[in-house]
Amino acid sequence: MKAINLVSFAVIGAVAASAIVLAQGPRDGGATGATPGATAPTFSLPASNGKSVSLDSYKGKYVVLEWTNHECPYVVKHYGSGSMQKTQKWATDKGAVWLQIVSSAPGKQGYVTADQANKLMKEAGHHSSAMLLDPEGKVGKLYGARTTPHMFIIDPQGKVIYAGGIDDKATASQGDLAGATNYVKQALEEAMAGKAVSVATSRPYGCSVKY
Repeated sequence: MKAINLVSFAVIGAVAASAIVLAQGPRDGGATGATPGATAPTFSLPASNGKSVSLDSYKGKYVVLEWTNHECPYVVKHYGSGSMQKTQKWATDKGAVWLQIVSSAPGKQGYVTADQANKLMKEAGHHSSAMLLDPEGKVGKLYGARTTPHMFIIDPQGKVIYAGGIDDKATASQGDLAGATNYVKQALEEAMAGKAVSVATSRPYGCSVKY
């Protein structure tokens, strides 16, 4: 990411922090219809590259869903440090599909057009498979996405195997990343090794999704 953008994000985070609600879901991941063990709700959304992306087209693969808002200080924590990009690359290198979803409504924090999304992904060095645009919030509400970030993992059989936060440090401080347990990476490692996911749900944390 360019230095000027990092500065802009930092300023936005500092100014908006008092106005942003830390929306923490219940310990079951905060999702309705997308809890571990349930069949993942199917959906189709336009991607920033102009293509339509359907969840059904990824049967047979692990799929990570990441609700995001580039102006949220908690999201900036993970992207400003490079931590989220590193996890994305690790997962996609392992053959997983990583879909970012923007459910911010037009005029609200985090909303992006397709062109803005493409620019953001390039400048921040994202390693996701696609950024999907959900301005009406239909898919976000379908999954019960409460925060940015809010993470879900779907296995090759189409079942949800993880729902919750990206890690166990519910702060906006990059300094907390070093000692954090990355629940998404942990769950994928365990599932890909044929093991049961030891932490299938956790408390999602971050800014409330701006429906």
